[in-house]
Amino acid sequence: MKLAPRLLPVHVPDRPRGAVLVLHGGGSRGSQVPVSPTQLSVLRMIPIARRIARAAPDELAVYRLLNSVRGWDTHHTPVRDVEWAMGELRTAHGGRPTCLVGHSLGGRAALFAGHLPDVVSVAALNPWVYPDDDPDLRGRQVLVVHGTADRIADRQRAVSVARYVARHTRIGFVTVPGGKHAMLRHRDVYDGFAAQFAVGTLLGTEQAGPVGAVLGGAQWVDA
Repeated sequence: MKLAPRLLPVHVPDRPRGAVLVLHGGGSRGSQVPVSPTQLSVLRMIPIARRIARAAPDELAVYRLLNSVRGWDTHHTPVRDVEWAMGELRTAHGGRPTCLVGHSLGGRAALFAGHLPDVVSVAALNPWVYPDDDPDLRGRQVLVVHGTADRIADRQRAVSVARYVARHTRIGFVTVPGGKHAMLRHRDVYDGFAAQFAVGTLLGTEQAGPVGAVLGGAQWVDA
């Protein structure tokens, strides 16, 4: 059986001004293990996607991506699934400006797929990264939200990557005191920043105020 990614619409207005693609995490469980729609790393992105959709119901098309396989390895990475999904969005919506929102390995995928055509902004929530990851995000608006109590995705690694990114583009970093990897106890904080950032970067001042105001709680990272 050939494993393939799937695009799940959350809310799609008739004439969206922009699009949001929500990316799940999830570690590997062996070679080429398919993603299940019921695995926790997938389910935890549903409230985030719905929060974004509610923030601008007539303006933004919101989709969730189910990766083809779990994890990230040398044979296949989630970035390839994002590339496929972006092609689908371009076909459906004619290349609308898009925000990528990802958690854990989905956050890493969002960062590394941020250079793709139509992507204008990237939000990485508790991203699982290597400290020497150096994604090309020139010209994009970038936000990282990371909890201090995350024991799975190291916050200092995310800080290191943010400093790399800051050499070429402005990046905001929000620290969530006590925030753990699953984002459960601080759900409103993570969901809220993701929604405000997506709306602010895609729709501008009319809907969410200046992006600088949306990111009032963010520390701007210097290279």
